[in-house]
Amino acid sequence: MNALVTYPATPENEKAEALRKEIRAFLEAELAGVSPVIRARSWTGYDAEFSRKLGERGFIGMTWPKKYGGHERSNAERYVVIEECLAAGAPVAAHWIADRQSGPLLLRYGTEGQKQEFLPRIAAGEFYTCIGMSEPDAGSDLAAVRTRAEPVEGGYRVNGTKLWTTNAHNAHAMLLFCRTSGTPADRQKGTSQLLVDLSLPGIEIRPITDIAGDRHFNEVTFQDAFVPADALVGEEGNGWEQVMNELAYERSGPERFLSSMALIEGLADLLRTSAGEAAEIAIGRLVSHIATLRFMSRGVAAMLENGENANPHATIVKDLGAVLEQSIPDVARSLVDMSPDDVTTRDFLSLLAYTEAITPAFSLRGGTREILRGIIARGLGLR
Repeated sequence: MNALVTYPATPENEKAEALRKEIRAFLEAELAGVSPVIRARSWTGYDAEFSRKLGERGFIGMTWPKKYGGHERSNAERYVVIEECLAAGAPVAAHWIADRQSGPLLLRYGTEGQKQEFLPRIAAGEFYTCIGMSEPDAGSDLAAVRTRAEPVEGGYRVNGTKLWTTNAHNAHAMLLFCRTSGTPADRQKGTSQLLVDLSLPGIEIRPITDIAGDRHFNEVTFQDAFVPADALVGEEGNGWEQVMNELAYERSGPERFLSSMALIEGLADLLRTSAGEAAEIAIGRLVSHIATLRFMSRGVAAMLENGENANPHATIVKDLGAVLEQSIPDVARSLVDMSPDDVTTRDFLSLLAYTEAITPAFSLRGGTREILRGIIARGLGLR
């Protein structure tokens, strides 16, 4: 039994800290005048032009080889750009998934042709992907997927439905997790991944509006959609291993604890001149939690860069990050007058209301709390 998970220390990097000044200046100029409520959308905020500008500055695909449009910078430098964008509430949704996980997956498993075709466009901020994992009957239990890609001459015939697909309506392609052989009873066996062009015939994308009035979720239906054979990523039947590696990238980043930074900053500003001891303790506790999660998340990033198995480590970051972020609105409500007579507080309450509406999703996206804790228990040798 190994009931201990440790995270490597990652000292501050001089090049990364120099880059921090550059990205902060860029974000300050680009986001001038953007309201806190808009910034609160964080990595679900869509702005294609902003993503293109990030690509022009070399802030996407930062660690990738130059021959694929990357910049061969360190993972520490990439991490700085990511956390600064999140802390500022930059609208990074257009390129986010492609940069965070689809690109790295293609680098690891993709064919040379796929790398040459897609990676430079991702790095330029001009090619967006979405995640084709969850289904109506297979959410956190990903091994229950039923979407099927039947091998046919020249490719695959795809039928099935994907649900809660973030940004599918804006994406150029979906990294589809599906069955290419066997049945759902086979669980992980017989699964594969296809990089599917979402403009192909037989694919319908329908919006799902969330409680906050935003549209970034979608239902994507495949009905006899023909997908060419060169869309296969990695080996046919190796989908489960590949998707688990992909989820490590999805679960460990600073978005797992910086999604509510606009609310934390707004709360700190509101209490700056009137904070009592209770407020100081509450804000101090939030800051210490974020600092700890940052240490852990940076450790996961270092492990991934070194090719180490970071699945349990990433899962712990995701679970603890969701717990923290879902507690922040309650902390704010306990410290702020809910019947204000000043404009500043009323503006803050609008920000609070939006954040409260979206926080339930924090413990769903990337895997529910129950599933995550099962993964953690297995990683600790407890089950």
